[in-house]
Amino acid sequence: MIVVAGEALIDLVPGEAGDGGGGALPALLPRRGGGPYNTAVALGRLGAPAAFCSRVSADGFGEALLAGLRTAGVDVSLVQRGPEPTTLAVADVGADGSAGYAFYAEGTADRLFELPGPLPEAVSALCLGTCSLVLEPGASAYEALLRREAERGVFTLLDPNVRAGLIPDAAAYRARFRSWLPHVTLLKLSEEDARWLGGSPEQWLAEGPAAVVVTHGAAGLSVHPRNGARQSVPAPAVEVVDTIGAGDTVNAALLHGLAARGALTRGALDTVDWPDVLRFAARAAALTCTRAGAEPPWSADLRGTPGPPTAGPLPPAAGAPCGSVLKRRTG
Repeated sequence: MIVVAGEALIDLVPGEAGDGGGGALPALLPRRGGGPYNTAVALGRLGAPAAFCSRVSADGFGEALLAGLRTAGVDVSLVQRGPEPTTLAVADVGADGSAGYAFYAEGTADRLFELPGPLPEAVSALCLGTCSLVLEPGASAYEALLRREAERGVFTLLDPNVRAGLIPDAAAYRARFRSWLPHVTLLKLSEEDARWLGGSPEQWLAEGPAAVVVTHGAAGLSVHPRNGARQSVPAPAVEVVDTIGAGDTVNAALLHGLAARGALTRGALDTVDWPDVLRFAARAAALTCTRAGAEPPWSADLRGTPGPPTAGPLPPAAGAPCGSVLKRRTG
C-alpha cells in the first residue's frame, strides 16, 4: 500500500463570467484539491492500493473530499477529523492554463494534523509535500512522519510543490528542505521549484535521494538517478484547459509505475526502465491538463476508454473561513 500524507482542500476555480455587465465576476466552482489529496486520488484511479493520511474537516466540503477518496478506492482509515473549516484555494488560471492560488488557510482542519501511530507493515511507500510541510503546527507532525517512516525503510517520495506566498522565511524553508533530503528516496519537483529552491539535482542527490525527477511543463520530464545518466521524455501534445493537479498526477504515476515494476526500493532506482516510467507519468499528467480542476485519469482513460464518473457534486462555494489569511502564489 502507498500512503499519501498532507492537506486536502477545496480549489475555487473560475467558471464563465456572469452576464450582468459592469465587469461581472466569474462564478467560482468548487473542486476537490490539495497536492497530496490529488496524488492519493490519482493513485486510486490508476488502480494502486492507496491510503490517505491527513486531518479533514467535518464540514460539507470535508465530507465531499472523503467521498472523492472513497470513489477512487482510497483507504481513509488514517484520516483524522476535526470541526475546523476546510482550507480554500482560489485559483487564478492564466491564458496558457497555468494557475496561481490565493489561500484561505488560517485555523483550518488540515493545519492541526497530529503524528499518527506507526503506519501498517503493508505500507511500501510514503508520499508528502506542498502546503502540509509549511503550515504549522501540522508541518512538524508531517516532518516527523517522514523521518520516522524513512528510518524503518519505507520508500519516500517528496514533492515540495513550493507555494512561496505561504512561506514567511524563504531561507529557513530552504534549510528545512535540505534537512529532509537524507530521509527522501525519490525527490520530484518542477523546474520552477528547482529555481526557487536554488539547487540542482546533482547537489540534492549528494544529500540523500536515490533519484530526482524534474517536470518541465510542455517540455516533458527528466530523471537524474544517483548512479546513472540523465534521461528525458517529451510531454504529449494536448489542448490544455488548465494545469491544476498535473504535477500531483506525475507523483501518482511515478509511484504506480515503480510499484508495478517491483521498484519501490532505493537500489532499484538505479536500474529501472526510467523512460518507460516517465512516459507513463507524462501521459497521465497530459490527460489531467485537458480537464478543468484536478481530475486525474482513471486507468481505463490511459487505455483509451472512459473511466468511472467522479464522486458527485460538491456543495456550493462558501465564503472564506472567519479570520482567514489570504496568501498568494503565482506561476
